[in-house]
Amino acid sequence: MEERVKAFLNDRFGMFIHWGLYAIPARGEWVQSYERMDAETYRKYYDAFDSTDCNPREWAKLAKEAGMKYAVLTAKHHDGFCLFDSKLTDFSSVHTKGGRDLVREFVEACRAEGIKVGLYYSLLDWHHPDYPVYHDKQHPMRDNEAYRDKPQNFQNYVRYFHEQVRELLTNYGKIDLLWFDFSYQDSVNDMSGEKWEAGKLVKMVRELQPDIVLNDRLGGHTGSIFPTLQYGDFVSPEQYLPKHGMLDANGEALPWEACITLNNNWGYCFADRGYKQPKDVIRALVECVSKNGNLIVNVGPDARGEIPEESVRILREVGQWMRKNGDSIYGCCAADFEKPEWGRFTQNGKKLYAHIFERGIGPVFLEGMSGKIRSARYLHDLSEADIRLPWNQPDNRTDAFLNLHANRLPDERDTVVELTLV
Repeated sequence: MEERVKAFLNDRFGMFIHWGLYAIPARGEWVQSYERMDAETYRKYYDAFDSTDCNPREWAKLAKEAGMKYAVLTAKHHDGFCLFDSKLTDFSSVHTKGGRDLVREFVEACRAEGIKVGLYYSLLDWHHPDYPVYHDKQHPMRDNEAYRDKPQNFQNYVRYFHEQVRELLTNYGKIDLLWFDFSYQDSVNDMSGEKWEAGKLVKMVRELQPDIVLNDRLGGHTGSIFPTLQYGDFVSPEQYLPKHGMLDANGEALPWEACITLNNNWGYCFADRGYKQPKDVIRALVECVSKNGNLIVNVGPDARGEIPEESVRILREVGQWMRKNGDSIYGCCAADFEKPEWGRFTQNGKKLYAHIFERGIGPVFLEGMSGKIRSARYLHDLSEADIRLPWNQPDNRTDAFLNLHANRLPDERDTVVELTLV
């Protein structure tokens, strides 16, 4: 495995930030497509976009406070609107009220907070005149007969987006992660791989930024049963945690990162109050690490550029847990022991971390671990944990037992016990 990928996997936890024109209608990032808005209708959000109050430094500070090691910002989403200063289009934040290159400010903010920098770039573009329209799978005008015979030159669009990627990787210093979205295939179109001239694009990316990490979405759909990494470094399952991590057709493990939203939308949605709670995020992160994966959690700032208060509350509480228990996450991987019924294991060398989700009755059963534990302590306060054979298991020479002396776990979200192995 390449060193850049190892470093990425050691970080384990990141922040996704979806922000753009769609924050104004506040009905999610797909609003233009779902509601079949033509360019003229959608233009009103461009005219109203105001970045005056936006503070990318606050985004980076929250990521750091949550215990995240990297952050990824939507430099361009499907609507084609750019948060950076591109010489190829005026459809960007630089040409709206506020006149700001928000990618530049985001990059500088992340560096100031010690957060690795990631940029998202959509291969789709509903604004560009040469991007396919009629009978495309997602374009807002896909069913509009007026676009059936509209002349287009797709190669013009390919050149356009390649050059925008070049701008992103040339004008902002070191970029640690580039997150493409998304290829697809259906009965009408094959918008995947070399349709985007992906081989040529990746070659350029590697030349400009040799240490950058790429996701898999230049080629094929990430929902494939057996994903491949023809163009990227890691697989990116969306809105679910894979049962056994991500495996190829030969059963070989692939590097992966699960991307999830805090509520049910990536972009700001005023009516969406279905938030995951801190316990959900913590346990999802632990599950990913226990299967050799990363977790990136999304926030969708509102039209002012402010992250919703509920998102801030949740991530701050996750960060509180991470400050005490981060050793069980950063640099950890799947354990050499099977998943226990009461929670999960993560491991870093001789350190085995027992993540206890369920109190149960009696001691915590550590199957097959008798004689394998040198010492044990709770991570949240570093107090000694009691590993001892209970009186009612006098003949058990195989298993070990963690004796809990209270009816409730010290942390109901996830109590972590660090087991130092012999």
